[in-house]
Amino acid sequence: MNTSQLDNILLGFSVALSVEGIFYCAAGVLLGTIVGVLPGLGTMATLAVLMPITFHIEPSYSIIMLAGIYYGAAYGGSTASILMNLPGTVTSVVTGLDGFPMAQNGKAGLALFITAIASFMGSMIGALLLALFTIPLAAVAKSFGPQEYFMLMVFGLIAASLFSTGRPVKSLITVTLGVAFGLVGLDLNSGAARFTFGMPELYDGLSLVAVALGLFGLPEIIATAKRGPLGNMRDNDVSFKAMMPTRSELKEATFPSLRGTGVGAFFGALPGTGGTIATFLSYALEKRLSKTPEKFGKGAIAGVAAPESANNAAIQTAFIPTMSLGIPGDAVMALMLGVLMVHGIIPGPGVINDHPDIFWGLVASFIVGNILLVILNIPLVGLWVRLLRIPYHLLFPVMVACVCIGVYSVQNSVFDIYVLMGFGALGIILKSLKFDSAPLLLGFILGPMMEEHFRRAMVITQGDFSTFINRPVSASLMAILMLLLVGAALKLAYLSAKRKGFFKAATGKARS
Repeated sequence: MNTSQLDNILLGFSVALSVEGIFYCAAGVLLGTIVGVLPGLGTMATLAVLMPITFHIEPSYSIIMLAGIYYGAAYGGSTASILMNLPGTVTSVVTGLDGFPMAQNGKAGLALFITAIASFMGSMIGALLLALFTIPLAAVAKSFGPQEYFMLMVFGLIAASLFSTGRPVKSLITVTLGVAFGLVGLDLNSGAARFTFGMPELYDGLSLVAVALGLFGLPEIIATAKRGPLGNMRDNDVSFKAMMPTRSELKEATFPSLRGTGVGAFFGALPGTGGTIATFLSYALEKRLSKTPEKFGKGAIAGVAAPESANNAAIQTAFIPTMSLGIPGDAVMALMLGVLMVHGIIPGPGVINDHPDIFWGLVASFIVGNILLVILNIPLVGLWVRLLRIPYHLLFPVMVACVCIGVYSVQNSVFDIYVLMGFGALGIILKSLKFDSAPLLLGFILGPMMEEHFRRAMVITQGDFSTFINRPVSASLMAILMLLLVGAALKLAYLSAKRKGFFKAATGKARS
């Protein structure tokens, strides 16, 4: 370790261990855990609601707080999944496959402890990889021109669509819609008004906060408002004594946690994949490697440890492309970039050199935050159990009021409330039609940046489109993108033919 690296690490801990750093980190992980525990609220909705608060504090603390909410929710989601089989987040669904059977067998305390240790292991290794690989990747990114950045953003958007939780075609539609919404406002080059319909309020474009809250906040709040108490919980033993694993149980969780961390770290660093895919793949891997696969789904410790470590490692390494290239892999990372942009910080490799306190403060906060998570969550299991009994209809009016106040407070604009309502209606429609809203937000944020780099490339080359093929990195990204699209098209064609019984009919004719 050279002197500059040591100085950067010390700088990061000076930010993370400051009074403000610890306060915002603790607030983030605590809020995130509560959000994860409450089923249906969602990480994106909470981040969108709290975005306006972060605009009034320093950017380094803003990112620390939002990141704390993100990985805090990943931990909290497993609590409801284990105790009541009600996943608080999408990624905690896999944890419940074996965590809830463990709780039914009187091992809820053990399942929660394994979750805490696996999450901590995945997060720590993920944070180490973030510190090691982000700077070299950012150094490579400095040689990128507008062609490479344009193709990177196109690659990120399409990869996120193809690997999202919804159908690829639907995700591509919402991405395109998001790019179109991102074009609203004044053209940076000519100053011409685009899609403003004569309304001066739209000259600066649509409010990111209003769009994010409309897509993720209002639909989730409305969908869960009619929900009453979540029912009586099993009287499981969640005392500290019941949480302590035996030596054999700890050994049973160690290697699955390490393998899950490796899977999560790899897929987290790829734009468009993230924790959801990583958790499912790590679970499938452990079941394949296990000598007793019949135990999975009935309370296998490896079935809890592997997905939890994979999920948390993926969250940490998702910041690698976000901080080094300025390319968000999912909607949460897009919101992080949105916060930086509101503070006047341009996402990309310049962040690490020009604002080292933000990057290294974030890395150090991961270590501080995950230690706080372990300290906070193990003693507070009883509190989370009581929190799960709060009827949603009591929380509904408070949430809606916070959403409206948060949107208005950003620009003191009543028009933003109308934007919120419009995108709230759009979010509800998309949800009812089973469209994923996350690609839309990605397109909304990356669309203007894509246009800027594309037009810059055209100006430099005097309108020569072959510049995207002549440059090696840009051409490579385009080739990979084509392979992904062809693969997705072939998969859709195969599934369509299978549904229509084409293969059965062909087999029947061959036999006859």
